[in-house]
Amino acid sequence: MSQAMEKRQIQARLIECGSNFRQFALSHGYEVRTVTQVVERWAGHETLPRGRLSFRIMQDLSRLIGKEVLPGILAESDKQPFVSRTA
Repeated sequence: MSQAMEKRQIQARLIECGSNFRQFALSHGYEVRTVTQVVERWAGHETLPRGRLSFRIMQDLSRLIGKEVLPGILAESDKQPFVSRTA
């Protein structure tokens, strides 16, 4: 199981990809401040965010840099969402 990445590690990987937190936020439709707050809050943690927006930001960051920023963050996207068959 991989370890959670710290903020500086995430930042370094973004720079390697020719990006930064601001460019990532703008290109993915997020508020810049929201991205920086989510990274400040969750970078280095072993648990996954429960909020949908925080979770999605961390997932998108992981996909962009090609490495899970939180252990299991990409595995969660493999699960199929529940679709109600009754309408």
